[in-house]
Amino acid sequence: MKTPPVVQEKEWQAEWERMLVKEKEFTRARDALAAERRRMPWVAVEKEYAFEGPSGRVDLPGLFAGRRQLIVYRAFLEPGVHGWPDHACEGCSLVADQVADVRHLNTRDTTLVFASRAPQADIERVKARMGWTMPWYTLLDDFDADFGCAEYHGTNAFIHDDDRVYRTYYVNNRGDEAMGSTWSYLDITALGRQESWEDSPEGYPQTPPYEWWNWHDAYDDEVPAGP
Repeated sequence: MKTPPVVQEKEWQAEWERMLVKEKEFTRARDALAAERRRMPWVAVEKEYAFEGPSGRVDLPGLFAGRRQLIVYRAFLEPGVHGWPDHACEGCSLVADQVADVRHLNTRDTTLVFASRAPQADIERVKARMGWTMPWYTLLDDFDADFGCAEYHGTNAFIHDDDRVYRTYYVNNRGDEAMGSTWSYLDITALGRQESWEDSPEGYPQTPPYEWWNWHDAYDDEVPAGP
């Protein structure tokens, strides 16, 4: 292994400051990309879809759980996948391991769910084994094929507006590597982080940064599920 040079603290600090310029450029570029996502056109979801959850069958609007936005990650936990029946695939398991407490998303009027073809009993068994707590549904039809993730993982974002559901964005392949944090999920949604510093279209919901942040166990009594 050929290592970088070893330098004195002053030289290291100067090199770090040079890199910091690039880091800030990257952050600004990421924010600009998220702003473009918020201006992406929407496409109406015309078909009806069915999912099985812990409390029974629900349709696509039901996955929103009363919130305005929905993020669906198509995970491969089902017969025929490497690791079955004890595990989901390694890549999807890595994604699941990184998911932050979903209550932070919920307070931004956003629901995150995972969806696979395994029956609910198997999903609950694997979730318990792996310590996963996100909502996880069973696919019952061709939802994954229609939204680009029948053969490989993918993350779709939707919004519920005027009693209709629209697809707003899609991430797959290495784009899913960044998923897991509250911020990365919000940045692919139509409404974004909903903070006042963001470049969003006029009329989009926004509040001052930090104002909505809370301990994940303090949200339940303060924040309703949404409209």
